[in-house]
Amino acid sequence: MLFATEPLAPTLDSARRVLKQYYGYDSFRPMQQDIIQSILGGRDTVVLMPTGGGKSVCFQVPAMVQEGVCVVVSPLIALMKDQVEALKANGIAAACINSSVGQAEQNSIGRACQAGALKLLYVSPEKLLSEGFLSFLKRIQVSMFAIDEAHCISSWGHDFRPEYTQLRVLREQFPEVPIIALTATADRLTQRDIQQQLRLNDPQVFLSSFDRPNLSLNVRPGQDRVNGIINYVKQRPTEPGIVYCLSRKQCETLAGKLKEKGFRAGFYHAGMTDRARSEVQEQFLRDDLQIICATVAFGMGIDKSNVRWVIHYNLPKNIEGYYQEIGRGGRDGAPAEAVLFYSYADVAQLRDMITKDADPRLAQLNTTKLERMQQFAEAASCRRRILLAYFGEVLDKDCGNCDICRNPPVTFDGTELAQKALSAVARTREQAPLTLIADVLLGRRNQAVIGRGYDQIKTFGAGANLSFLDWQSYLHQLLNDGLLYIAYEQGYALKLTDLGWQVLKGERKQQLKQFQVPAKAEKAPKGRAAKAAAGPRLVSVTDDLFDRLRQLRKRIADQQGVPPYVVFSDTTLQEMAVERPRTRTAMLAISGVGMKKFETYGEQFIQLINELAGAPSPDDVPDLGADDDVSAAPKKRPAPGSTFVDSWKLHRQGLSVEQVAEQRGLSPSTVKSHLETLYEKGYQLRTEEFLTMDDFAQIKMAAQELGPELRLRDLFDHLRERYDYFQLRLALIYDKRMRGELPTQPVDA
Repeated sequence: MLFATEPLAPTLDSARRVLKQYYGYDSFRPMQQDIIQSILGGRDTVVLMPTGGGKSVCFQVPAMVQEGVCVVVSPLIALMKDQVEALKANGIAAACINSSVGQAEQNSIGRACQAGALKLLYVSPEKLLSEGFLSFLKRIQVSMFAIDEAHCISSWGHDFRPEYTQLRVLREQFPEVPIIALTATADRLTQRDIQQQLRLNDPQVFLSSFDRPNLSLNVRPGQDRVNGIINYVKQRPTEPGIVYCLSRKQCETLAGKLKEKGFRAGFYHAGMTDRARSEVQEQFLRDDLQIICATVAFGMGIDKSNVRWVIHYNLPKNIEGYYQEIGRGGRDGAPAEAVLFYSYADVAQLRDMITKDADPRLAQLNTTKLERMQQFAEAASCRRRILLAYFGEVLDKDCGNCDICRNPPVTFDGTELAQKALSAVARTREQAPLTLIADVLLGRRNQAVIGRGYDQIKTFGAGANLSFLDWQSYLHQLLNDGLLYIAYEQGYALKLTDLGWQVLKGERKQQLKQFQVPAKAEKAPKGRAAKAAAGPRLVSVTDDLFDRLRQLRKRIADQQGVPPYVVFSDTTLQEMAVERPRTRTAMLAISGVGMKKFETYGEQFIQLINELAGAPSPDDVPDLGADDDVSAAPKKRPAPGSTFVDSWKLHRQGLSVEQVAEQRGLSPSTVKSHLETLYEKGYQLRTEEFLTMDDFAQIKMAAQELGPELRLRDLFDHLRERYDYFQLRLALIYDKRMRGELPTQPVDA
């Protein structure tokens, strides 16, 4: 049954009931409740919240508890389709109208609006402003207008759309209907422009933290990018990801090389037909493609929650675009990685593109924004602090989850190296760009060097003992430290500043940061990064239950023709794998499992969990008596249908979990599942193999502190990940046995 048949009062209490019943969440995320209260109060509202922060809930929930239809203006057909599918999967009446919807279907949607049978209507700005549509809206009750991706309305934003500027007509035609503007990327100037362009009336502005602690930020040298990406993906063979490229040719070439290596990769760019782009996007959303190599034409508002990594093949044009693009990773709140390949050649190419803009004002603005992006890429301090500062947010300490924080650069007295570089700049009469200065220092006799006579200067070859990457890094540092600057109007020639002349003449020292090419996987995040991830995060589930749950989700999604995340998100499946819900009540307690989804899918997932996670049949778990013979345990690898007791008997003989698993041809986690289940039924285990008495006491104390509504995930975090989930479950069973809630008489051979 869809929501439209069940009207509720427009209150926060009813909003909370909707959140639990239809979305499966117990509480709102930070700031969502305040935003909803503002909307229910009828105020114009501006919401600035990072991708994955839950912007959609801010207008979807109040739309469902108010009378009338919420009209959502969205820039992309794919985004509308994804969100409507997700709403319907939750049992909410929603539809979209755009150029892909036929007239008969539009008429049907119109009748549903007039009958009050629809709560959310997604439309493109072109459709909204088309002849007759505004008149249609005046014939129905509109509860609010939600302008998604609102930065598109501002010429100061990074993704300006001219048609968005006409949305000011909404205030003229519907002066009493509140307008909600939402975006994930807007600096102060763009924020003000959004309010002015939409003619908002004293709007309440909500600026959420732009911090995405679950995103690991990394910058790598731009040389040999293709092999770097291939090696990166090899370490993540099942994780979906996006590679953003500057050109269409790069997209196609890289996708081809990835396919040659056996990866399920496709490309996406504006030069493809609408049908071809749509097919590729659908394949990616449904997990049929693992990797998309795309230009910025791909991705605005893509609602795929389980993208685990985003790679930038080239430097983005500005921080807003970069932030929005990396925000497509880890939308479910679980860990994700953002990797940027950077070289100065990207800066030069982008600057050439920008300076060709016919509008000098925009050319200057975009040049400035590119310089900020370059500073981010070349930074030697916490990248997240730089990123957040751009949006006006101050982080009071380093994040611990970027390449700089994990591997702080080592400084040394680089005066001599700096003098060599500065001398090369001076002796080329300050007419050579950065790459040519590096060639001179390395002693390369290429055409550019010889043609200008630079092979004859004293500094030629003075730095031949270093690599090109070394000199590139040191020259960038000299630029950042103000010893050099780039004369863009003179072919990007390097020039010395007064400070640079002082170092060159030996009047002051210069510290440099040691440059190292990452050779191994970086250290795992610690501290804040490991503990403060926004929202749920993927835990270490070592058995095959999570994979089997994903396989079931994929089968269901394919049968219904929807993306897998519309069924359940990765984090919901992870919580199922940890909590192992085996009843209706337990399944409904899982975050992301609402009533509609339970009715549609719940029993199938409970059945699979019972089969795989330790719910043996009566035949599998006999009541053992004192005369049962442990020595009768099988000596050879049994058939797949063997019982839980076989694992237990081998354990009682003194074999470790790993030895039992090897002998039985099972995974260690499956053996643990067998032992845990039998321990709960009264069987004896050699618990000292897994936990000491001090461990039992620590876990019991922590469980008491967390209270009766304890969840394993909370206990795991509370104990700072000292114990795995098997150990935690074992300790809780032990405590129940000691309190007489489970069999206390040892059932053993």
